[in-house]
Amino acid sequence: MTARIARALISVSDKTGLVEFAKSLHAQGVEILSTGGSAKAIEAAGIPVKEVADHTGFPEIMDGRVKTLHPKIHGGLLGRRSLSSHMQAMEDNDISPIDLVCVNLYPFEETVAKGADFDTCIENIDIGGPSMIRSAAKNHESVTVVVDPSDYDRVLAEMNDNAGATTAETRRVLAAKAFARTGAYDSAISSWFAGQLGETFPQRLNVSAELKQTLRYGENPHQQAAFYTNGKNRPGVATATQLQGKELSFNNLNDTDAAFELVSEFDEKPAVAIIKHANPCGVAEGATLIEAYNKALSCDPVSAFGGIIAVNRTLDKETAEEIAKLFAEVVICPDADDAAKEVLAAKKNLRLLVTGGMADPEGEDMTLRSLAGGYLLQNRDAGRVKREELKVVTKRKPTDAELDDLLFAFRVGKHVKSNAIVYVKDGKTVGVGAGQMSRVDSSRIAAWKAEEAGKNAGEAELRTKGSVVSSDAFFPFADGLLAAVKAGATAVIQPGGSMRDEEVIAAADEHDIAMVFTGMRHFRH
Repeated sequence: MTARIARALISVSDKTGLVEFAKSLHAQGVEILSTGGSAKAIEAAGIPVKEVADHTGFPEIMDGRVKTLHPKIHGGLLGRRSLSSHMQAMEDNDISPIDLVCVNLYPFEETVAKGADFDTCIENIDIGGPSMIRSAAKNHESVTVVVDPSDYDRVLAEMNDNAGATTAETRRVLAAKAFARTGAYDSAISSWFAGQLGETFPQRLNVSAELKQTLRYGENPHQQAAFYTNGKNRPGVATATQLQGKELSFNNLNDTDAAFELVSEFDEKPAVAIIKHANPCGVAEGATLIEAYNKALSCDPVSAFGGIIAVNRTLDKETAEEIAKLFAEVVICPDADDAAKEVLAAKKNLRLLVTGGMADPEGEDMTLRSLAGGYLLQNRDAGRVKREELKVVTKRKPTDAELDDLLFAFRVGKHVKSNAIVYVKDGKTVGVGAGQMSRVDSSRIAAWKAEEAGKNAGEAELRTKGSVVSSDAFFPFADGLLAAVKAGATAVIQPGGSMRDEEVIAAADEHDIAMVFTGMRHFRH
């Protein structure tokens, strides 16, 4: 069934393409109703337009709060053309059909993002717009509803092909899009109101996101997947521009997010993080980016193959040339200079992403995880331990150099799957143990990986000798610490809080190990 468009109502906040759209509608003989700034823009372009107040015979009142909330508007939208009783009611009440509604809403989300005050945000809550959209979408059997300027061309093309009408399929698609838009709009208002009331966990959780990309598949080829963005401007994969390379996969996106969040922990010096399967296989700081990269790669060059590389400075040519020697899936950085882009352009499949900035590691946000039949919602782990907050619990105090490495190791450990053990020496990881059921196994695996990497590099001395070690949670027994002692670590950082803390401290003192407690845990499941 087609529905010829004879009358359209246009009321838009985003006026992108408005004049061209109105001009094309007029050319097809469509009467245009409009309000406020939209009417002025259309009239200024020399296109005939009728003010809604003239159509309804009722003036705009209350500073424009009431202008389209009128039976002549909603009756014209909701009246079912296929029901004689509806058409008779429209005739009896002098209600003319409205066949197309083009509305986009007051910029509430943008107003909130700008930090506007409470009253300004309230005034940017659209009432008439969502009401018209929902009326038109409900009656999509006869009414075409457009909420996105990107759909103007589709509507005009169909009208050209169908003697001024749109198809039932298109109206249904646009109606679904319309309800999704009003749902997202209400969700944004609800979330903002909860924040104003100080409700971290409101009674009803509303989640809204916009499709950015349909993916080839999910974690595995038999799974379907897509990437959605939530409209927040936290620098990372959601805001990044892809400069080159093939399409990002589900796993690429997950790992790249992990890499960029980790490297954003470091801002004092150039830093590089190399990620594989969401865990770091090498992290380092350096005087230059190339130094940091080489140090990070040396930790576990075998695992780094096919990994994700994140840097916290503008990518330069020298570093890009070294990266190009390794098979990497993704490189993500705040920016890249022209020479670096040219170097990586030769790697056709390598994805290069630039974010325009670094993520704030202490920025407030929420994380959401699905369970069967529900969700887990929590604050993002923005915890960060400072040097002055550390509590020395052993007879030997750590040196300044050890303290630097301990803090570095603890920041890295925050981004390692639990149970997490990280060995660090001279501003670089030398061994990482991740995702084990036993903390002592993580300690042993991290030391073993460090030993293997050293052997492969032809080094005579264990890399973990003279290193420091971080644990994301307390040592429940002394065995985990003793594994680190055996590996040659000289200092330990851990949250503390075990029933056997005294036993662990005594073991550290017995082996002349310095140990500090943070009082903060960083489980990552």
